[in-house]
Amino acid sequence: MKITAIEIKPGMVIEHKNDYWTVLKTQHVKPGKGGAFNQVELKSVIRGTKLNERFRSSETVEKPDVDEKKFNYIYSDDENCFFMDNKSFEQISLPNSLIGENKKLLRENLEVTISLLDEKPMGLELPKNLECQIDTTDSVVKGQTAASSYKPARLINGLTVSVPPFIQSGDKIIIDTRTLEYVKKVS
Repeated sequence: MKITAIEIKPGMVIEHKNDYWTVLKTQHVKPGKGGAFNQVELKSVIRGTKLNERFRSSETVEKPDVDEKKFNYIYSDDENCFFMDNKSFEQISLPNSLIGENKKLLRENLEVTISLLDEKPMGLELPKNLECQIDTTDSVVKGQTAASSYKPARLINGLTVSVPPFIQSGDKIIIDTRTLEYVKKVS
């Protein structure tokens, strides 16, 4: 199935240069001069090599016919993360190298979508938004304007995100799992 370059997102599996690639990161760029493009970091499913590729917005790529199944995260060890299918109670494992930085966002019973090609796990897609708790954050500096100033905040899972000045330690927030950006505060 063909998809446009702007539809490529992290966790997706695409076919490119006669290989299957898991998308690790994407960045949509619209320069002042020239056409928009999507900068994509890929990892080969077969060889394990990485590739940075730039796709113009008008380009199409092949998305292989993969099965996408819902699994719940159970636990992880030093090398793998383990997931369970809620319907069949079948368990599968994915290597930490395939999951990458998304491992820090996993928590018990989190429902994720895993792409399977010939029953072999190829990629992991997290929910678009995820609730996280702030571990520590700086206090507001008096006189800063709220419109343009964001401050760093460390989440309980160890990731650092930029949040508005009114967010305090212990607050729960929603983050976008694709960009790791603040979305809103949970009341």
